[in-house]
Amino acid sequence: MTITLTHYVVLSAVLFGIGVFGALTRRNAIGIMMSIELIFNAANINMVAFSRFITPETAAGELFTMFIIAVAAAESVLGLAIILAIYRKRQVLNADQMDLMKW
Repeated sequence: MTITLTHYVVLSAVLFGIGVFGALTRRNAIGIMMSIELIFNAANINMVAFSRFITPETAAGELFTMFIIAVAAAESVLGLAIILAIYRKRQVLNADQMDLMKW
């Protein structure tokens, strides 16, 4: 059995669906961030797969994927720092209870 572009697209769609479901249903801030990372990984799989199957002689998909991985790493660091600061101040990780702007 040969793995085709359809297999990669289906895998990416499943990962994207799991990520969206997790981001919408989770209450824990760290769980929401993990779901967002799944969405980024689904986009990365799509870019690399389309780059490999449509234009194998160029590395445009791989370069965009490296850029997305770098941005996702920076987003994770900043998001975790914000969550840690909120936890230190309020002792809460529930996204519904994070109301720092209210006095």
